[in-house]
Amino acid sequence: METQEKNIEAMNSEIELDTVGGKFLSFFLGNEEYAFEILKVQEIIGLMPITPVPNMPKYIRGVLNLRGKIVPVMNLRSRFNLPEVEDTSETCVIVVQEGQFQVGVVVDKVSEVADIETSQIEEVPSVGVIRKNEYLAGIGKVKDSVKMIVNVNKVLFDVPDEVLESGTTAKAS
Repeated sequence: METQEKNIEAMNSEIELDTVGGKFLSFFLGNEEYAFEILKVQEIIGLMPITPVPNMPKYIRGVLNLRGKIVPVMNLRSRFNLPEVEDTSETCVIVVQEGQFQVGVVVDKVSEVADIETSQIEEVPSVGVIRKNEYLAGIGKVKDSVKMIVNVNKVLFDVPDEVLESGTTAKAS
């Protein structure tokens, strides 16, 4: 019995280490609300011209020139295997930074900056499809809504090397 309690305690401490409360930028893909940790968000920009790059994974929409820096742009709908939709006036790019790498993420619309306390974040339930759950770090319960907290490292930076290597300084021509 004591060993089981220690195992449960160890699992709970791992969960807390994965996702702790704080401020999160929430956004929509269709009717579902997702969130990034605000500290990883560099900026939000309106949709601007994105240049397709050959031989990239389907979920990489291309690259954009952001003040002289070439930033790879991911279509989060494609990454999550959601149906494609037409861009709207609310479609925007959230630029996320992790260390030296930046990735732009196309989302349907940005919602709000939400305070989500650690006690409001639950583990992602296992429903038999482990691969899809690895993209989520937790599920935040705020008032009457649910915000799926995206595992930024897994979704955005666990990609082929050539995707991140495309994020270099643009050369003036």
